[in-house]
Amino acid sequence: MIDLKSLTLREIRLTLKEPFVAAGGVQEHRRILLLEMRSRDGHTAWSECVAQERPGYSLETIDTAWTALRDDLAPVLLGAAADGQHVPAVLDAHVRGHPMATAALEMACWALEAERQNASLACLLGGTQARVPVGVALGMESDPSTLVEKVRRCVGEGYRKIKLKIAPGADRRFVAAVREAVGPDIPLAVDANGTYSRADLDVLRSLDAFGLIMLEQPLHRDDMAGHAALQRELVTPICLDESVTTSRDIEAMIRWGSGRIVNVKPGRVGGLARAMNMHDLCRESGLAAWVGGMLETGIGRAFNVALASLPNFSLPGDLSPSSRYWERDIVEPEWTMSTDGFVDVPFDRPGLGVEIDRDRIENLTRRADHIAS
Repeated sequence: MIDLKSLTLREIRLTLKEPFVAAGGVQEHRRILLLEMRSRDGHTAWSECVAQERPGYSLETIDTAWTALRDDLAPVLLGAAADGQHVPAVLDAHVRGHPMATAALEMACWALEAERQNASLACLLGGTQARVPVGVALGMESDPSTLVEKVRRCVGEGYRKIKLKIAPGADRRFVAAVREAVGPDIPLAVDANGTYSRADLDVLRSLDAFGLIMLEQPLHRDDMAGHAALQRELVTPICLDESVTTSRDIEAMIRWGSGRIVNVKPGRVGGLARAMNMHDLCRESGLAAWVGGMLETGIGRAFNVALASLPNFSLPGDLSPSSRYWERDIVEPEWTMSTDGFVDVPFDRPGLGVEIDRDRIENLTRRADHIAS
């Protein structure tokens, strides 16, 4: 168990190299909540909260997460001995909800334990894959030709999955143009972020023509029955993201037959322990799974890479290199991708496998709060 001494919250802001457009809106910069955790035996670890600025993707925002961490979650954890595996149970006994804030605390504990054991985080989690395949998510564009140009560039860079954001009115024409441009063998996926309804069956069924490896979250997050009815009509596998926040949701997904693939985002589902439970349940149930991303910095990406090294995460994850999104990351070395589309898992380095650029973080910090036991 870890005897925690203090926790520091920091907000930094980073500008994306190019705007990212999805059904929920346009992101040009990110307000980012970072946690620095210290134990009484002198070890330090960092983590990242993936909550966004506005409650579009999730009920949580960076500001609600900040308040929950400062006023409720951190005081509970600092008063108890805990490790990553048991943090959710400790917090659930006192606070309801706030999975993104909980995840940030829990993942910091995992990283701290890895530092204390002088072991890589991936090793601590039971990872087995030394290299994990990388996919990329591309935002929506105003015209198909611009999207095609970006897809061709990503194919040339070696990405092993190309995911296109879609929404009603910006779907079939764009997917058709991309498929025609890259040919039948490039793995393509689409992500609707829950923007379609059951009335859109004909449009969604028409996407079967393009040989997609998945259709991610076509309907509202609460509509398991609708996803099940849609999956019966489609050849394309449905992947659930927002609909799946706990292992119980996966069990419901299996009962309904609501999809065949699960997108597991540790920062969204409450942390690594819950994500690993979801991984195991998918493996036992024959569901494919992969690790999604939330435009994380190199700190958040370190946790995603470590998680993606588990054996049932077989599909390419959202693990793009640092240079995909940022002019300069906040870790050294920055995350990179091989020319054949893989990222190396740093089994040979303790903790997150990267060094935190503290000076850069200090220079970028807009506000900070320190909580001590």
